[in-house]
Amino acid sequence: MAVRQMSIVEAVRDALDVMMTRDPRVIVFGEDVGYFGGVFRCTQGLQQKHGKLRCFDTPISESGIVGAAIGMAAYGLRPCVEIQFADYMYPAYDQITQEASRIRYRSNGDFTCPLVIRMPTGGGIFGGETHSQSPEALFTHVSGLKTVIPSNPQDAKGMLIAAIEDPDPVIFLEPKRLYHGPFDGHHERETTSWQGHPLGEVPEGHYHVPLGRAAIRREGGDLTILTYGTMVHVALAAVEEQGIDAEVIDLRSLIPLDLETIEASVRKTGRCVVAHEATLTSGFGAELAARVQETCFYHLEAPVGRVAGWDVPYPHAQEWFYFPGPERVGRALREAMEA
Repeated sequence: MAVRQMSIVEAVRDALDVMMTRDPRVIVFGEDVGYFGGVFRCTQGLQQKHGKLRCFDTPISESGIVGAAIGMAAYGLRPCVEIQFADYMYPAYDQITQEASRIRYRSNGDFTCPLVIRMPTGGGIFGGETHSQSPEALFTHVSGLKTVIPSNPQDAKGMLIAAIEDPDPVIFLEPKRLYHGPFDGHHERETTSWQGHPLGEVPEGHYHVPLGRAAIRREGGDLTILTYGTMVHVALAAVEEQGIDAEVIDLRSLIPLDLETIEASVRKTGRCVVAHEATLTSGFGAELAARVQETCFYHLEAPVGRVAGWDVPYPHAQEWFYFPGPERVGRALREAMEA
């Protein structure tokens, strides 16, 4: 299969284009996604190619966007909607958690909700407290939703195609700091692009990256790092700088969760550190730590460590104090190795 170098923005756009071309039921809408092409340009050109009935702008009403999409999904369309920032999803939270997630259960399987909700997530762009949140744990708590977070262009396209073809609602979170290039947490360095990166080589046409399957980004024997999104690249940088033979697992999919890969790695290494950008308390890392403790307790040589954002609103002026960079991840790795 031919490949083409892409950024995550281009990979998302290509996935939408592929699916809109293959399936006339796929429609794309949200605030500024049509004529303007989206605030991050992920939908640029789709309205011109597929028409205003299949890619269109909406009023500034997240509950309206998701509510309309649920109705469309119930009668057979496959809407893929954009919430401009994950921070803006709260007005639609009732629709997501009480309606979209419950349709299959409430109808005893007679109806499903093939809906994808795309949302840029995380910080690293000086967006402040209302443009930098990582609310993934709020979705993983809700039965009936799938929640996925790609960390690279290759996965972004394949996972988005899989999400659109899934019969149930999928929350598709896109780390905005990774849109144009990988980010290892060293903000003082020059930014890098996906050009030349192996995971920036994206297959052309239609392909799947199955939901519910993690990827081992680095094999190792001393310690397991469980992470996702932007923090995958931060973890790889921290491992390199600390000289620890750690295995880095990119979860990719939080629900469904690839427990088999997690358990096999922790039972091999005997140590585990969880890293995510969201706040520590009740973050998804707590669920991961509990699962590891339950299933791998007799293999653990040290307590499961967690590295996360602080329990405060995401600060604009102190962005890099909040962001769990390589230094903080590295400290957690050393502590786990010395325990």
